[in-house]
Amino acid sequence: MESQKKVILVTGASSGIGLAIAEYLAQNGHRVYGTSRSVKTNPLFTFLEMDVRDESSVKTAVQTVIERENRIDVVVNNAGVGITGPLEETPLAEAKNHFDTNFFGAISVMQAVLPQLRKQQSGLIINVTSIAGYMGLPFRGIYSAGKAALEVLTEAVRLETAQFNIKICNVAPGDFATNIADRRYHAPVIENSAYAKTYGATLNEINSHVHSGSDPIEMAQAIEKIINTPEPKIHYKVGLFMQKFSIVLKRILPDLTYEKMLRRHFKL
Repeated sequence: MESQKKVILVTGASSGIGLAIAEYLAQNGHRVYGTSRSVKTNPLFTFLEMDVRDESSVKTAVQTVIERENRIDVVVNNAGVGITGPLEETPLAEAKNHFDTNFFGAISVMQAVLPQLRKQQSGLIINVTSIAGYMGLPFRGIYSAGKAALEVLTEAVRLETAQFNIKICNVAPGDFATNIADRRYHAPVIENSAYAKTYGATLNEINSHVHSGSDPIEMAQAIEKIINTPEPKIHYKVGLFMQKFSIVLKRILPDLTYEKMLRRHFKL
């Protein structure tokens, strides 16, 4: 089964990493369905309309794939949004909207596909998280928290579904050269805000990391390698060496030492 071409559903495939993954897998012969909140077309794969915040939308898209293919082999749970801002000044509604997409949206997709994967006694779910989910990053705390939650949830669901021969794993990307900065929610800097200077400087640092990030094709290649792995690991990290090494440092350094390192990096 590992070598045969597969039916693959990629959420959030209209741009960025999701688009790169969908196109790359399609070019390698897989039958790919990509989702987007609005109807789009692509010569390499089939687009389906899906808003992960809308349970009925998710179920409809998943059912469409099942009706056409009679199976789903792989789900790449990629749909997500970014958010930055001081916690104190970030509207609670925006924080909830972020979790509705990045965390509860991922849950909705898993709930929709798991009955079919159980029925066929096979399948792979790849949850796209983030290296930011391994640490609390300043002015990205909500984003880090959402990705961390998905990392831990994956561990639990993997245990629950192992009895049905379903594989589930996380892939945590670092910074990739995409348009995520253009689509990220930025909490407005309030006039005379106590955070204005540090937030502005950190935001510039974040954006520079994205602009100098890795080619999204590297993420797509990593995804296909996982798809062709008989027994996927629980956690994968994809990105620049120092971004991946930062996770190792967090694990081995004392908490206060690691915190000081982050403060120096972000000039806080």
